[in-house]
Amino acid sequence: MNWIQVLLIAAVLTLLVYLLRSRRSAQAKAWVKIGYVLFVLAAVYAIVRPDDTTVVANWLGVARGADLLEYALIVAFLFTTLSTYMRFKDLELRYAQLARAVALEGARTPEPR
Repeated sequence: MNWIQVLLIAAVLTLLVYLLRSRRSAQAKAWVKIGYVLFVLAAVYAIVRPDDTTVVANWLGVARGADLLEYALIVAFLFTTLSTYMRFKDLELRYAQLARAVALEGARTPEPR
């Protein structure tokens, strides 16, 4: 096994441990964690046997395994970006609702002059 393979596997496993030990696990969906575990297994397999990615790429009509991995990473990046955008929009709406509730709760009737 090459030193870069060991380094890549360690990095992927470190990310897995970070995700699974996340303290916001009540909010994290189980399917996200399962999907990430499958991603880690696929990543470790692709690191250990890089020629197999070319075989899979050829089955799918892509010339090289590196191209297939690049396409998959682009899709994952787009999914992550869209998910983050939707989460921020939801938080923005919650903050606006909270600000309205606080403003209404602290509102006073005007005093007659």
